[in-house]
Amino acid sequence: MAKRKRLSAFGMVSEEQPQPATPQPAPPVARVAADAATRAALDALADEMRMARDTGRLLVDLPVAAVDMGHLHRDRMQMDVEDMAALKASIAARGQQTPIEVVAQTDGRYGLISGARRLTALRALLNETGDDARFGRVRALLRPFDSAPEAYLAMVEENEIRADLSFYERGRLAYEAARIGVFDSPAAAVKALFVHAPAPKRSKILNFVTLHQALGPALRFPEAIPEKLGLALVRGIEQDQKLAARLAQSLQAACPSDATEERAILDAALMPPKSAGERKPVSTDISLNIKPGLQIKGRAGKVVLTGAEVTDDLLSELAQWLKTRG
Repeated sequence: MAKRKRLSAFGMVSEEQPQPATPQPAPPVARVAADAATRAALDALADEMRMARDTGRLLVDLPVAAVDMGHLHRDRMQMDVEDMAALKASIAARGQQTPIEVVAQTDGRYGLISGARRLTALRALLNETGDDARFGRVRALLRPFDSAPEAYLAMVEENEIRADLSFYERGRLAYEAARIGVFDSPAAAVKALFVHAPAPKRSKILNFVTLHQALGPALRFPEAIPEKLGLALVRGIEQDQKLAARLAQSLQAACPSDATEERAILDAALMPPKSAGERKPVSTDISLNIKPGLQIKGRAGKVVLTGAEVTDDLLSELAQWLKTRG
C-alpha cells in the first residue's frame, strides 16, 4: 500500500493510502437474475409487437410500389377529379395525415384494404414530382391477414362516410365479395357490409347485385345508372329472361362513349315494343295561298295564318267554325 504525508498539529506525518480494490466477479445468482430480467424485457417487447401486429395496431412505413391496389375488389369504381385534386394538394402541403390499411401478402408485398384515394394521390404526386423522399412512401396500419370481412367493412365504411357510393357500386362489391368466398352469399355480404343501412336500402342493393350479375361485363359506365332505372332494369330482366342477352348485344354493338349514351340504350330497352301493324303517322307540311292577302302554313300540331286578310273578324269567324266542328 502506498504511503503519503500530511500536515498535522504535530508536524508532517505519513499515512498509508488505500489502493483501489480489484473488482470481484458478481455472484452467479446475481448474474443469472440480470440475464433473466433482460430476456423477460425482450420477450415482453416481442409479445407486445406480436399483439400489435395481430390486432392491427402496428404502424409501418412502406414504399408506395409495394402496395397492391388490386388485393380487394374496390367499391369505388371512379374517383372524382376535383376531390382527387384537393387531396393531392392537401398531401403536398401537409403530408399524409391518415394511414392506409394493408395486409401482408405471401410474396412480400402488401394488399390494400382501405385508403385507395390516399395511395392514388401519393403515386400521382410521385410521378409528377419525382420526389421520392416526400411521396415515395406511405404510412400504413398492418392488419391481420385473415381479416378480409372486416377489411371489406372498413373500406365500405370509409367511402360511405366520405363519398357516397352508387347503388351499383354497392351491389357490385357485395357480389364480388361473395364470389371470391369472403361471404357465403351476396345476401350475407349485403347484411354484413351495410349493417347500419335500413332494410329497404339493403333490398335495393340486392337488386343491383342482380343487375351486376346479369349485365356487369357489358356495362361501361354502370356507376352512373340511377336508382330508378336500375330497379326497372332488374324488374324487366326478371320478367323477360332474354332481356339481359339482348341488352348485352346492344351495348356491345353500340359501344357507348359516355354514360349518357349508355343510359339511352338502357332506357330504350324498357320501351314497350310496337305491334307489327302499327305505323307512325307521317306529318305533311302545308303551304297554301288561299287568296290574295291570306296564306296558310303548317303541319300536324301547328298552323300559321299570314297576310293582310288576317283580321279580327276573320279570327272570330274561324274560332266559331272550329267550335262547331268539336
